[in-house]
Amino acid sequence: LNQFRFILKILIISKGLPAVLYWVMVALVLLLIRRGLAPELIKEGETNMNSEAEVLLEEDTQKNKFLTFVIGNENYGIDIKVVTEIIGIQTITTIPEMPDYVKGIINLRGKINPVIDMRLKFKKNYVPYNDRTCIVIIEVEGIAVGLIVDSVSEVIEIAEENIVLPPNVKNNSNKYVKEIGKVGTDVKLILDYYKLIFEVD
Repeated sequence: LNQFRFILKILIISKGLPAVLYWVMVALVLLLIRRGLAPELIKEGETNMNSEAEVLLEEDTQKNKFLTFVIGNENYGIDIKVVTEIIGIQTITTIPEMPDYVKGIINLRGKINPVIDMRLKFKKNYVPYNDRTCIVIIEVEGIAVGLIVDSVSEVIEIAEENIVLPPNVKNNSNKYVKEIGKVGTDVKLILDYYKLIFEVD
Protein backbone atom coordinates (compact mmCIF):
# COMPACT_ATOMS: atom_id res chain seq x y z
CA LEU A 1 0.00 0.00 0.00
CA ASN A 2 2.82 2.41 0.88
CA GLN A 3 4.53 1.68 -2.43
CA PHE A 4 1.29 2.35 -4.29
CA ARG A 5 0.84 5.65 -2.45
CA PHE A 6 4.47 6.50 -3.20
CA ILE A 7 3.96 5.94 -6.94
CA LEU A 8 0.71 7.92 -6.90
CA LYS A 9 2.35 10.92 -5.24
CA ILE A 10 5.26 10.81 -7.70
CA LEU A 11 2.77 10.86 -10.57
CA ILE A 12 0.88 13.81 -9.09
CA ILE A 13 4.00 15.84 -8.46
CA SER A 14 5.49 15.02 -11.88
CA LYS A 15 2.39 15.85 -13.91
CA GLY A 16 3.74 19.25 -14.95
CA LEU A 17 6.92 17.80 -16.47
CA PRO A 18 7.43 17.31 -20.22
CA ALA A 19 6.25 13.89 -21.39
CA VAL A 20 9.76 12.42 -21.77
CA LEU A 21 10.86 13.44 -18.26
CA TYR A 22 7.55 12.28 -16.82
CA TRP A 23 7.97 8.73 -18.10
CA VAL A 24 11.64 8.68 -17.11
CA MET A 25 10.49 9.53 -13.57
CA VAL A 26 7.93 6.72 -13.62
CA ALA A 27 10.50 4.19 -14.89
CA LEU A 28 12.98 5.28 -12.22
CA VAL A 29 10.43 4.81 -9.43
CA LEU A 30 9.52 1.32 -10.67
CA LEU A 31 13.23 0.40 -10.83
CA LEU A 32 13.77 1.55 -7.25
CA ILE A 33 10.81 -0.51 -6.08
CA ARG A 34 12.16 -3.63 -7.79
CA ARG A 35 15.50 -3.12 -6.04
CA GLY A 36 13.82 -2.66 -2.68
CA LEU A 37 14.92 0.96 -2.28
CA ALA A 38 11.46 2.51 -2.29
CA PRO A 39 10.74 1.99 1.45
CA GLU A 40 13.69 4.21 2.39
CA LEU A 41 12.53 6.84 -0.07
CA ILE A 42 9.03 6.61 1.32
CA LYS A 43 10.27 7.28 4.84
CA GLU A 44 12.51 10.16 3.80
CA GLY A 45 10.25 11.81 1.25
CA GLU A 46 6.71 11.20 2.45
CA THR A 47 6.45 14.44 4.41
CA ASN A 48 7.70 16.58 1.53
CA MET A 49 5.45 14.79 -0.95
CA ASN A 50 2.43 15.29 1.28
CA SER A 51 3.08 19.02 1.45
CA GLU A 52 3.68 19.28 -2.31
CA ALA A 53 0.53 17.30 -3.03
CA GLU A 54 -1.41 19.62 -0.72
CA VAL A 55 -0.06 22.67 -2.60
CA LEU A 56 -1.11 21.13 -5.91
CA LEU A 57 -4.55 20.40 -4.50
CA GLU A 58 -4.88 23.96 -3.22
CA GLU A 59 -3.85 25.36 -6.61
CA ASP A 60 -6.43 23.13 -8.28
CA THR A 61 -9.23 24.37 -6.00
CA GLN A 62 -8.25 27.98 -6.82
CA LYS A 63 -8.23 27.40 -10.57
CA ASN A 64 -10.48 29.80 -12.51
CA LYS A 65 -11.36 31.73 -9.33
CA PHE A 66 -10.92 35.48 -9.45
CA LEU A 67 -11.22 38.45 -7.14
CA THR A 68 -13.28 41.02 -9.03
CA PHE A 69 -13.11 44.77 -8.56
CA VAL A 70 -14.13 48.01 -10.23
CA ILE A 71 -11.97 50.68 -11.85
CA GLY A 72 -14.05 53.43 -13.40
CA ASN A 73 -16.83 51.82 -15.42
CA GLU A 74 -14.96 48.57 -15.96
CA ASN A 75 -15.01 45.30 -14.04
CA TYR A 76 -11.70 43.54 -13.59
CA GLY A 77 -10.61 40.22 -12.18
CA ILE A 78 -7.31 38.85 -10.90
CA ASP A 79 -6.36 35.28 -10.02
CA ILE A 80 -7.31 34.65 -6.40
CA LYS A 81 -4.14 32.61 -5.89
CA VAL A 82 -1.99 35.78 -5.88
CA VAL A 83 -4.27 37.81 -3.60
CA THR A 84 -3.05 37.82 0.00
CA GLU A 85 -5.42 40.36 1.53
CA ILE A 86 -7.69 43.37 0.98
CA ILE A 87 -7.41 46.49 3.11
CA GLY A 88 -8.97 49.92 3.17
CA ILE A 89 -7.12 52.97 1.99
CA GLN A 90 -4.52 54.13 4.48
CA THR A 91 -1.58 56.49 4.88
CA ILE A 92 0.75 56.25 1.89
CA THR A 93 4.30 57.56 2.06
CA THR A 94 5.26 59.13 -1.26
CA ILE A 95 8.60 58.46 -2.95
CA PRO A 96 10.16 61.13 -5.19
CA GLU A 97 10.95 60.56 -8.87
CA MET A 98 8.53 57.67 -9.31
CA PRO A 99 5.91 57.25 -12.08
CA ASP A 100 2.66 59.05 -11.19
CA TYR A 101 0.78 55.75 -10.80
CA VAL A 102 3.19 54.57 -8.08
CA LYS A 103 1.61 56.40 -5.16
CA GLY A 104 4.31 55.38 -2.69
CA ILE A 105 4.69 52.75 0.01
CA ILE A 106 2.68 51.49 2.96
CA ASN A 107 3.82 49.80 6.14
CA LEU A 108 1.70 46.68 6.53
CA ARG A 109 2.50 45.00 9.83
CA GLY A 110 6.18 45.85 9.47
CA LYS A 111 6.41 44.91 5.81
CA ILE A 112 6.95 47.68 3.26
CA ASN A 113 4.79 47.38 0.14
CA PRO A 114 4.76 49.64 -2.92
CA VAL A 115 1.29 50.83 -3.92
CA ILE A 116 -0.01 51.36 -7.46
CA ASP A 117 -3.07 53.45 -8.31
CA MET A 118 -4.76 51.34 -10.97
CA ARG A 119 -6.72 54.30 -12.34
CA LEU A 120 -3.50 56.15 -13.14
CA LYS A 121 -1.84 52.94 -14.31
CA PHE A 122 -4.58 52.60 -16.91
CA LYS A 123 -4.41 56.30 -17.90
CA LYS A 124 -7.76 57.18 -16.32
CA ASN A 125 -8.56 60.41 -14.49
CA TYR A 126 -7.61 60.60 -10.85
CA VAL A 127 -10.54 60.36 -8.43
CA PRO A 128 -10.19 61.18 -4.71
CA TYR A 129 -10.19 58.11 -2.49
CA ASN A 130 -13.29 57.38 -0.40
CA ASP A 131 -14.60 54.75 2.01
CA ARG A 132 -15.12 52.29 -0.87
CA THR A 133 -11.54 52.58 -2.12
CA CYS A 134 -9.53 49.44 -1.40
CA ILE A 135 -5.96 48.26 -1.64
CA VAL A 136 -5.67 44.71 -2.98
CA ILE A 137 -2.38 43.15 -1.87
CA ILE A 138 -1.01 40.65 -4.36
CA GLU A 139 2.19 38.63 -4.15
CA VAL A 140 4.02 37.31 -7.20
CA GLU A 141 7.35 35.48 -6.94
CA GLY A 142 7.87 36.80 -3.42
CA ILE A 143 7.16 40.43 -4.32
CA ALA A 144 4.11 42.02 -2.68
CA VAL A 145 2.40 45.04 -4.24
CA GLY A 146 -0.78 46.93 -3.34
CA LEU A 147 -3.27 47.77 -6.09
CA ILE A 148 -5.56 50.72 -5.37
CA VAL A 149 -9.01 50.08 -6.89
CA ASP A 150 -12.29 51.98 -6.74
CA SER A 151 -14.08 49.12 -4.97
CA VAL A 152 -13.91 45.36 -4.52
CA SER A 153 -16.84 43.25 -5.71
CA GLU A 154 -16.56 39.52 -4.96
CA VAL A 155 -14.72 36.29 -5.59
CA ILE A 156 -16.20 34.40 -8.51
CA GLU A 157 -15.47 31.21 -10.42
CA ILE A 158 -15.56 31.38 -14.20
CA ALA A 159 -15.85 28.15 -16.18
CA GLU A 160 -13.01 27.43 -18.59
CA GLU A 161 -15.31 27.63 -21.62
CA ASN A 162 -16.35 31.16 -20.62
CA ILE A 163 -12.79 32.51 -20.63
CA VAL A 164 -11.57 33.86 -23.97
CA LEU A 165 -8.64 35.86 -25.30
CA PRO A 166 -9.11 39.63 -25.60
CA PRO A 167 -9.52 41.30 -28.99
CA ASN A 168 -6.34 42.61 -30.56
CA VAL A 169 -6.87 46.28 -29.74
CA LYS A 170 -3.77 48.37 -29.13
CA ASN A 171 -4.08 50.59 -26.08
CA ASN A 172 -2.16 51.00 -22.85
CA SER A 173 -4.53 49.13 -20.52
CA ASN A 174 -5.29 46.32 -22.95
CA LYS A 175 -1.75 44.93 -22.70
CA TYR A 176 -2.43 44.06 -19.07
CA VAL A 177 -5.62 42.15 -19.92
CA LYS A 178 -4.73 38.54 -20.61
CA GLU A 179 -8.26 37.10 -20.84
CA ILE A 180 -11.93 38.04 -20.77
CA GLY A 181 -14.35 36.18 -18.53
CA LYS A 182 -18.00 35.95 -19.52
CA VAL A 183 -20.35 35.99 -16.52
CA GLY A 184 -23.96 36.02 -17.63
CA THR A 185 -24.41 39.21 -19.61
CA ASP A 186 -21.36 40.82 -17.98
CA VAL A 187 -17.69 40.57 -18.82
CA LYS A 188 -14.70 40.63 -16.47
CA LEU A 189 -11.33 41.81 -17.74
CA ILE A 190 -8.84 39.34 -16.28
CA LEU A 191 -5.51 40.98 -15.58
CA ASP A 192 -2.03 39.61 -16.18
CA TYR A 193 -0.63 39.99 -12.66
CA TYR A 194 2.92 39.24 -13.79
CA LYS A 195 2.94 42.14 -16.26
CA LEU A 196 1.39 44.46 -13.68
CA ILE A 197 4.35 43.98 -11.38
CA PHE A 198 7.31 43.34 -13.65
CA GLU A 199 6.61 45.22 -16.89
CA VAL A 200 7.66 48.86 -16.98
CA ASP A 201 5.57 51.34 -18.97
